[in-house]
Amino acid sequence: MSYALILLAHGSSDPHWRAPFEHFAQALTARLSTPLRLAYMELSEPSLESTVAELIQAGVERAEILPLFFAAGRHLRKDVPGQVEALSATHPGIKLALLPPVGEHPAFIEALAAVVAEQAGESARS
Repeated sequence: MSYALILLAHGSSDPHWRAPFEHFAQALTARLSTPLRLAYMELSEPSLESTVAELIQAGVERAEILPLFFAAGRHLRKDVPGQVEALSATHPGIKLALLPPVGEHPAFIEALAAVVAEQAGESARS
């Protein structure tokens, strides 16, 4: 079964806001063998809808959506699951799964703590 990973960011009409996400996706694409796409929930392209359509055209049968959010607020509790449900109904040929946001992963918390400690002039403590 053909698989892909979709990194999902919120989105912004400001291209400067999108630049770090695009650099991150490029770095991951070079690092991973898993097909990877960056999509935005709103305000930016490629949208989640257009990304799923592109993956279907490429023959992908299963995609996991990894939200690049710190926490699961309203967007991840209601809006994005609604988008995924609508996409699943529209495109029954692809199985979509919404993963927990990266901000809830222990490794993300440790990496963020290290960055904050460095900015504060201290070393991170485990």
